[in-house]
Amino acid sequence: MEASTVQVRYFSGYIRNFKKLCDELSIEQSLGREQRETEILKRAFSKWGTDMMSHLYGAFAIALYDESSDKLYVIRDQVGQKQMFYAVIGGELLCSGDIDEIVSDPRFEKKLNRRMLQQYLFYGYPIGEETFYEGVYKLKPGHYIEWDGKVASVNCYFKPVFEPDTSKTVDEWADELKRVVSEILDEERQDTQLPYKESFLSGGVDSSYLLAASDAQAANTVGYVGFEDSGFDESALAKKTADILGKGFNKKMISPEEYFDRIPTVIDKLGQPLGDASAVAFSIGCAAVKEHADVVYSGEGIDEFFGGYNAHKRHIPSDWVYLTCSHIMNEDVIKALLKDYDPSVKPADPIADIWQDVQGADELAQKLTVDISLWLEGDIYLNTDRTSTACGIELHTPFSDLRLFDAARKIPAEYKFAEDQNKYVFRKAASSVLPDEVAFRKKVGFPVPVKKWLADSRYNKQVEEKLFGESSQQLFDQSEIKDMWSRFIGGEELLWNRVYAVYVFLLWYDIKF
Repeated sequence: MEASTVQVRYFSGYIRNFKKLCDELSIEQSLGREQRETEILKRAFSKWGTDMMSHLYGAFAIALYDESSDKLYVIRDQVGQKQMFYAVIGGELLCSGDIDEIVSDPRFEKKLNRRMLQQYLFYGYPIGEETFYEGVYKLKPGHYIEWDGKVASVNCYFKPVFEPDTSKTVDEWADELKRVVSEILDEERQDTQLPYKESFLSGGVDSSYLLAASDAQAANTVGYVGFEDSGFDESALAKKTADILGKGFNKKMISPEEYFDRIPTVIDKLGQPLGDASAVAFSIGCAAVKEHADVVYSGEGIDEFFGGYNAHKRHIPSDWVYLTCSHIMNEDVIKALLKDYDPSVKPADPIADIWQDVQGADELAQKLTVDISLWLEGDIYLNTDRTSTACGIELHTPFSDLRLFDAARKIPAEYKFAEDQNKYVFRKAASSVLPDEVAFRKKVGFPVPVKKWLADSRYNKQVEEKLFGESSQQLFDQSEIKDMWSRFIGGEELLWNRVYAVYVFLLWYDIKF
């Protein structure tokens, strides 16, 4: 096919290896970024067809129309860094990374998908292909749709497969990781049309290594008013790391008032409910970065590629299914809460096919495959993609690059967990540019003191109103809601994530319906 017959109908994301592709596809590199990326997509599809995805490194959600075959191709990147939703309405395939663009079509009749609500209460995030809207679906990572005007054929072009290679030592694998990280970040530096970039920084190794190895000129972190001396504020560790690296440092202090005021905006822009409290802090952080930068780095991907969570260490009995690293309610609690509980909807349903595929792999590989396929894209990337986009920030996640996964998938499990450290081989690689005290520091992440704030009567009035409001009365058993709320207020802090998940769902429901 000729490139002239290919139209780019939709593109969200960025192409990291643009320079190599421009050389290979005879494209002038001095073109503006938008025109350059459009030409790359058109010529790549013309040359390689649906194999083009194996040549692209970066983050992308794409819709291409090929005039020669009269077909539309909708594509999502291998690990799902960018969102992509679709629905067939009036004989037309609608697609977008913003689910609201689809459901706002006047031909679409909004109807709550109660199956997803039931799954969400278990996991805390919208898991799998279904969405909270009946008739709207999420394109899975590593998949593309071929639409011929009648049938939307969904095809898989990538699966995260782990194949450990024991022929190298842990030091040799660490050297390989250093090489790959250097290659990825060298490509980031080549885009001179994005000369100024900043980077999010926690106290952990992932964001510290990214800051150290990148061209980011300043670090950004958040702290929480009233929690400066507690485990909720990592900004002191982040500042220490930034000073060691000679980078600028920006700190955003978040008050409970600002946090709760921000929740409705975040849930609206996410498009679907998300029970991950860090999304609000991430949004506030993006807004703070936007005051002085348009591009920011973030270190997502490493925990899922290398085994960064405590759940990755825990043994799974042979008769269990690993239900991702995050779930917040058991089935008995959900059954009691929901007025319209469906016993045929099982938590393991979205995982069944993946779990079948990974039988025979080692236990860590099984867990990481499930988390990459469902948790990473369904929670983490939903958060980072939609919140950064809503703030007008271009978010780059270099550690989610497929080349880093290609290295991670070959590293034996015993190199990922060693000397009582998770992600050990990655930490070894990071120690080439970081002091050991940073490279081997205990995992910290972005903790948010929501469980404290939710229980504080000075801030939780809006939460209480939603929990006992009209929508809640329609969907939830009020005696169970009252029991949950009373126990939480009474000191059962571990119930905070249940309270938060129900609250943000009800908030979303009232905004959208």
